[in-house]
Amino acid sequence: MAGKATAAASLSLALLLAATTAALADQEKLVTHASSSYGTYLSDDDGHAVYMFTADRKDMSSCQDACAKAWPPMMTSGAPLAGPGVNAALLGTISRDGGMQVTYAGMPLYYFVGDRAAGTTAGQGIEHFGGKWYLVAPAGQKIDDDAAKKTGTW
Repeated sequence: MAGKATAAASLSLALLLAATTAALADQEKLVTHASSSYGTYLSDDDGHAVYMFTADRKDMSSCQDACAKAWPPMMTSGAPLAGPGVNAALLGTISRDGGMQVTYAGMPLYYFVGDRAAGTTAGQGIEHFGGKWYLVAPAGQKIDDDAAKKTGTW
């Protein structure tokens, strides 16, 4: 009888660990990424750059419809996680389309469809959809690079 109880407890623990691991897998994790062009900026843990949009306001996204297709919001299923070099106190979320969009220092975060691979930053400095898009520094401010003046053609 004790063997069955131990086996049941082990199975319960294994299922709990699997559920916890699956839940964490759906949480976005921000890390820092070093670039020779822009210094250190935020990315997801797969190395994809994230951007902030100057048309947004703190805790409010103004990027919808066609904008959100070109600049997909960074969504998470749970509280976002802070990796090395990221200030956990600056992480947050806002409600969006029945889910949660990740914010940093209150600003909603996005990916850029033009970044075809991890480590690329083609969206930096683009004027598009009524505002300008910037990489985000670990302290939470935009990485302003006036040399990167581009106009989006999406």
